[in-house]
Formats: sequence, structure tokens, C-alpha cells
Amino acid sequence: MMTVSLARPWLRCDLGRMRRVLSWSLNRPGFVEARHILWREVRDADLTADLDTGRWFAAELARRGDAEAVGLLTSRDIGTWREAAADVEGIRAQAVVTAGLSNAERVGRRRPAPDSETSGYGTINIAVAVSEGLTEGAMVEALSIATQARTAAVLEAGLTLLTGTATGTGTDCIALAADPGETRHAGLHTPVGEVLGRVVMEATAAAIADWMALS
Repeated sequence: MMTVSLARPWLRCDLGRMRRVLSWSLNRPGFVEARHILWREVRDADLTADLDTGRWFAAELARRGDAEAVGLLTSRDIGTWREAAADVEGIRAQAVVTAGLSNAERVGRRRPAPDSETSGYGTINIAVAVSEGLTEGAMVEALSIATQARTAAVLEAGLTLLTGTATGTGTDCIALAADPGETRHAGLHTPVGEVLGRVVMEATAAAIADWMALS
């Protein structure tokens, strides 16, 4: 469903055709039509306090002819991307993930803003596609399942902060792609929810393990 290509500083997920994408991405949040989900690797020093990150990122995408793509930013080495795919009752899903936890947080208990020069801005970025056609409501539910799967993978990594066990980072983003359709439910008890959660959790766990091995 997604073809992945790396050309630094960009990682591209080609969905194969225009699909409906739901995310809280910096450049195209909400429900949009897109064929590509792009990562842009940045250095921590690039993200200065006076930089209008949204405007800069939109200009970077437009300069390469990708203004309509859903864009994700990370300081994680994009060459460390991990992928998982699965099939449940004929419904296919695929997830692509990059992950770093230097910007980790415990939900409900913020830490002071990190010093980017020493800690970096790790983040978890996820692109996930599912073969089933979904209503808008089902896509919202499916995005919640992807978020649960990411959180479960982070919890299982067991990173302890002063505020408790990490549940994510302060800058995570998830982009979910699916065709418009009639399937109205995508919860944990459905094949859509099962396959989606499985691939997101598997790819996120692998990406986090890579980061923890080097940290």
C-alpha cells in the first residue's frame, strides 16, 4: 500500500494514488486528500526560537513540488525508519515509523522544555495505511487505535522520567491513510482496529528499540 523511498533529508511514503489522510501534521492537518506522506529530517540547530517552522516547512515542500503532501518533521535519523505490515480477515495495513525519545513526556505531567543543544528533539512519526474504506467517524476511531498502539509501545519500552514512565513525546504525529468507504467502526474489537494496532505497535516498538540501543 505504501512504497517507501529515502533521499536525504527526505523520506517519502507513496500511497500509490490519492487517498484520504487524517493527521495533525504541521502543514496539512485534519482530513485532506494526498498521495504522499513525507518526513523531513532537520538538525536541532535548524529549529531556532525565532523560526516560523510552519512557514519554513511549507516552503521546503513547495520548493520540491510537494506542497500537497502531508509533511512530518524529525531530528531522528530518517535512515532508521521501520516498517510493519499485516493482514486480518482480508484487511491489510502497513505502518512506517521513525522514533526517538529524547523529547519524551509522561501524559498529564509536562517536563520543563528541554535544552535542544544537549537533549535533541526526538519524536515519533507514524504513517499508517489501511486497505478498508472508512467513514470519517471510523477514521477518527482508527486514529485513536493507532495512538493507543504507539502509547503501548512506548510504555513497554519502560523509559523512566522524573514525572513517571514515558507515554510518548511532545512532538509526536500520526498520519492515517484510507479510502472513503462504508465501514463505520474501527475499534479494538474489529479487524480494522486489530490490524492497524498490530502494525503500528510492531513498527513503533522496533524503532524505539533502535533508539534505546544507541542512547
